[in-house]
Amino acid sequence: MDSRFFKYTNKFWAVFLLILLIAIRGVINYLLPLMDKTEARYAEIARIMVETNNWILLQIDYNMPFWAKPPLSTWLTALSIKVFGLNEFCIRIPYLITTILIIFFISKYDKIENKVFFLTPLILLLMPEFYLHAGVVSTDTMLNFAIILVMLCFWEAMDKKTGSKWWYGFFVGIGLGLLSKGPIILILTLPPIFVWLYFHKEEFKKLKKIPILRGLLLIALISFPWYYLAEAKSPGFIDYFIYGEHFRRYFDSGWKGDLYGFAKQQSFGIIWLFSLIAIFPWSLLIINKFRKIIKEACRNKWIFFLVCWMLFTPVFFTFSRSLIHTYSLPIAVPAALLITHFWSDLKFKKYYLSIPVILYLVILPVFYSGVLNDTIDDNCDKELVEEGLVSDYSLFYLNYKSFSSQFYSLGSIKMINLDQLKGKIRNKEKFAVIIENSEIKKIDLSIIKKLREMKSTNKKKLYVFDY
Repeated sequence: MDSRFFKYTNKFWAVFLLILLIAIRGVINYLLPLMDKTEARYAEIARIMVETNNWILLQIDYNMPFWAKPPLSTWLTALSIKVFGLNEFCIRIPYLITTILIIFFISKYDKIENKVFFLTPLILLLMPEFYLHAGVVSTDTMLNFAIILVMLCFWEAMDKKTGSKWWYGFFVGIGLGLLSKGPIILILTLPPIFVWLYFHKEEFKKLKKIPILRGLLLIALISFPWYYLAEAKSPGFIDYFIYGEHFRRYFDSGWKGDLYGFAKQQSFGIIWLFSLIAIFPWSLLIINKFRKIIKEACRNKWIFFLVCWMLFTPVFFTFSRSLIHTYSLPIAVPAALLITHFWSDLKFKKYYLSIPVILYLVILPVFYSGVLNDTIDDNCDKELVEEGLVSDYSLFYLNYKSFSSQFYSLGSIKMINLDQLKGKIRNKEKFAVIIENSEIKKIDLSIIKKLREMKSTNKKKLYVFDY
């Protein structure tokens, strides 16, 4: 791919590529059903919110509070459902829109001398973790938006002579972060800022312009009312969420208090591998130029700021074993901005741009080819549920109930145990039941023979009993 393709004289093609990448993500958002466990879980919480009209207390099931996360992402998903309807594309709209807002926000940091139009947004969209979150129903996209707002508003406030308006953006970002994923917004933003200030002590005098009282009031107005109302509606929420989810979850690998799953046990330092994959192939470029980046950071405050921002997340999570790949998302924007700064000095630029573009362009043909159908079916019960609801049968799940089965049955699916299953057979009730293959092995063959198999995936089967 000729690098001239991206010059200002060819702005049309740069814009076309941006639109194409966003369109591909939009089509995938439409085609892909909601995946267990994360996507379907948050979509079901939002669906229940709309159905029950309870916008304060998040519920993982009817009358079962969900204490693990604040509501901002759920509010946006629920609002989208209410306005646009209950389908995968509409449920994912808030995350796609947030992604578009981010890429346009950071486009102002493109260096003119690069002669590349929308370079930073292009690099960012070509980072796998960032592109993935343009259509994943979760809390991470909104947290990342809040982190970007805090960090860049801080930089602008420190860099501009009349930066007071940017301080308000800084405090709004913290407030939104507290509503997105909680106090982690403070952990992932304030320490790298303090490190930057420590090495640039002459900048401390600018902190005198911080409207601290009005800023704290702004944070309180944005986030505290919900925390107060949530605790009032469901006592114990604050203790579980603040202490459990933000301390014991990360520092106690044996924590047994997780009410909504299990602590994801990983090897120490796995966050660095997640980070390398999250921004691949650009991570190779950063590693190759790391010595030059550090040298530049010693004399350039902007580069030092980006390095602090990018490295703090993996440093912080290095000794945590309870984490997943999405925790690497906050490094994407500072990494993209670093690459933009050094773009003119980089070799093989066209290959770094071409490889991810080509890979993205083959995503849709792969989807339409059916190659991923088995993988999708193994991680989503949509087809089993829809098949089970075609008849007049009551639908059940043996010993378990997936979030996708809850969502796609509109909350009608019920969990039963083996004794209840046998009782329904004895009483000659018509019903449909989803059973995992691991559970089927535990059931007497005489019971299975009385059920008629309607549909199956690699991991589960849908049976009906119609005597």
